[in-house]
Order: sequence, then C-alpha cells, then structure tokens
Amino acid sequence: MLQGSSILGHERPLVIRVSFGACVGFTVCLPLVGLITCIFISSVFHYDDSTGTHCRVPNYLPSISASISLSPECHIWRFCIGLHSAPRLLVAFTYFKFYKARFASRFPESSLSCFSLAFSVCENLGLLLLTYVSSSETYFVHKEGFVLFLASSLIYMAITCRLWKTIRKNSLSPEDAMSHCWKVRLLLLNVSFCGLAGFFYWKHNMYCESGSYTLFALFEYLVVVSNMAFHLTAVWDFKSREVMVISSSEDKDF
Repeated sequence: MLQGSSILGHERPLVIRVSFGACVGFTVCLPLVGLITCIFISSVFHYDDSTGTHCRVPNYLPSISASISLSPECHIWRFCIGLHSAPRLLVAFTYFKFYKARFASRFPESSLSCFSLAFSVCENLGLLLLTYVSSSETYFVHKEGFVLFLASSLIYMAITCRLWKTIRKNSLSPEDAMSHCWKVRLLLLNVSFCGLAGFFYWKHNMYCESGSYTLFALFEYLVVVSNMAFHLTAVWDFKSREVMVISSSEDKDF
C-alpha cells in the first residue's frame, strides 16, 4: 500500500521515499565499486596490458586510465558512472538551493553558491567525458576530460570549504562543525595526493625510473578516493532530508 503525500494541497500517492543520506551513499559507492572492480580485473586478467609503459620499466599497478580502457572494465566503469551521474546532479542542485536559502542576501557567499554549482556540474561533465572517451580511443579528449574533472573538483572543494566555514560560524550544530572539519581535511589530502601523483608522473616521463609510475598510480587512486570521501560528507549536511518520487498529476480521461 502506498503512502499519501500532500503537495500543493493535493493528495498524491507516494511512490518512492528514501533518506538523502542513502541517496548520497549510493551515489558515491557506484564509482568506488566500479573503480575497485576495474583495477582488480585489470591486475588479475590484463596485467601486462594495463601496467605496460612507454619506456618499458617495471610497473606493478595499472593507472586508472589504463584499467578503464580495457574490456570488460570499460563497460563496467561506464555503467557505474552513467548510473551515478544523475543522482550526482541532484546532490549539486540540492546544495545550491541550500546555499541560496542560507546566503540569499550575503556577499560573497551568494555568488560563491553559483560558482559551487557551476564547478560541480563541470566536474561531473569532465568525469563523463574521460569515462566515455578512453585514452586508447582519443587520448587528447580523454586528457582534457581528466583536466576538467581535476581542476573543477579542486575549485569546487575549495569553494565548499569556504561556504561551510561561514556556516560553522553561525551554527551551533556539532554536525556542521564536523562536516566543515572533514571537508577541510579531505581537501588538503586531495591537494597533497594530486601534487604527489603529478610529481611521480613527471619523474616517470623524465627519468623512466622503475616504480615511479606505480607510485603515480597509487596516488592517483588516493586522489579519486579522497574526492569521493569529500562528497560523502553530504550525509552529515542533509541527514534529516529525504528524496521522494511522487506520482504524476491526476489521471486524465481519454
């Protein structure tokens, strides 16, 4: 039996009702499970193809780009990211509405709310681009998608930390304080991992040292995982909210 819900004075049957935290958890778990699965399959079944480098030095871990460009890994990754993209946009617009309601007449927070939404959407678009155009197909497009994803995600996280700094100052909620602290920590970790990944990628290309590309792949994993963890803090931010899907308006006679 479906529960009833009153919207704009009309009773409509409630089709789906889940907590926002469960929605966020599902959204984050999809790429995490996809990433782990792709790396596992590449390491076990396509080890030589996924770990080979242009200078033929020993390498022990596949990069993310290499692992998601093989089959069936690419299909698993594309399925997970495609399914994850719509809820990801829902979370982005929920944050935007939350910020606009809280910072309606404040500057620069009101403007930062708009930038937060814009960079969140760009991050998602960059992820879709690098997912559906693999490095083995069109390397330049895949690379640009990765750059868009990485740059947008860093700017988005920095803006979010700035907004939550203001929220924490005006809130007595321990969840708000904890959310801000973890956002800052995860941003710093993400920046550190990005720097280390970039360093070992440069070192590998310049000197072709054994193990450099392995360390690059390891820190690349940590960049993605810390990014996912940052987005998971939305569970604290919207713990009392629910996602509801309501049936369409009254049936019409034909």
